[in-house]
Amino acid sequence: MPDLLLLALLVAAIAIGWWLGRRQRDPLEPRPRQQTSLSRDYFTGLNYLLNEQPDRAIETFVQVLEVDSDTIETHIALGNLFRSRGEADRAVRIHQNLLARPALSVAQSDQVQLELSRDFLNLGVLDRAERLLQQLIRDTRDEAMRRSAKRLLVDLFEREREWQQALDVALPRLVQQEADIRRAAAHWLCELAHQHMNGASPSLARKRLRQALATDASCIRANWLLATIEREAGNYKAEIRALRRIPEQDRSFTPIILEPLRNAYLKLEDEEALEQCLRELDEATPFTCAVIMLAQALERREGIAAAAEFAGTRLNANPSLRGIDYLMDLYLLDSDVAQHEHIVVVKQHITKLLEARPRFRCHRCGFSGMQLHWQCPRCRSWGAIKPINGLEGE
Repeated sequence: MPDLLLLALLVAAIAIGWWLGRRQRDPLEPRPRQQTSLSRDYFTGLNYLLNEQPDRAIETFVQVLEVDSDTIETHIALGNLFRSRGEADRAVRIHQNLLARPALSVAQSDQVQLELSRDFLNLGVLDRAERLLQQLIRDTRDEAMRRSAKRLLVDLFEREREWQQALDVALPRLVQQEADIRRAAAHWLCELAHQHMNGASPSLARKRLRQALATDASCIRANWLLATIEREAGNYKAEIRALRRIPEQDRSFTPIILEPLRNAYLKLEDEEALEQCLRELDEATPFTCAVIMLAQALERREGIAAAAEFAGTRLNANPSLRGIDYLMDLYLLDSDVAQHEHIVVVKQHITKLLEARPRFRCHRCGFSGMQLHWQCPRCRSWGAIKPINGLEGE
């Protein structure tokens, strides 16, 4: 049984034991026979818990507890426990039963509504979750509760890909107060910009992307999409400016901009400016892909030996599999027959290693893959996936 589940059940057992003890000490409670039964059921549930039979323990605790002002929080916790176990339908029944009780205080009613919304969201019953959350945001006087409900509603709209509705809920307070919402909001604006791009409205897309950068100046995706718009319009100088802003936001993204940068400079027939740009990027933070492009330029001017010497020297300082793979290519071009066969074998092994390794990794949950996702498929964090650099990177 997972440690978290055991801890939650132990907390519930302690709360139930406290409640039963209080009931038994109350001189106004004239039901000793029922108290004996409750105590017996409580210890039965505790025995199930200690013997790692959580399902039977939960059922026993739910049956033991009457719903009153002293046990509402424990019932809420048990409902949440069902939801965390993947049994959101049972959580719904507990929370709906609580919501129907007239004894709830305003604060308790708000809490149950919030938990019931989470149950429905977990079940995918989004329309009911949305109605509950909209009502809670409108009616509650508790600012912390309103904030929690807004965060949950934002999550709901995000799941439905309703980007503008998510923005409407999050602006302005959540965006100002919470860094993860601010980062997400910039990506929602990028999503809207992408819709405008698909609808052949580049001016509206540019406006959304400027809003994204105003919301979160570190939003790499906004500059990436701006570069895409300028490239499609044939504005290669503007594309280069947008791409050059990305390493200023996060240098680890330098590898993904080099290919489009080279293509833009070649469209402008300015290979000298390309080489200068590569040297500036390489001086700021050495990356194998920049070293390879510089070596390729050197190869065109001075030949294979000069390129191999340059690349070999740089790789001594910052080794990587991709760099070694490039060196193997150069050695194949400048080797005799006897050496050629051995180099091919080594290169085949390196190629397999490169094909097997992921190129991007989420810095929140560790998800990795070959594609750059702006939202992590596993933990759903925005902007958390970055290129993998170093020995096995780029």
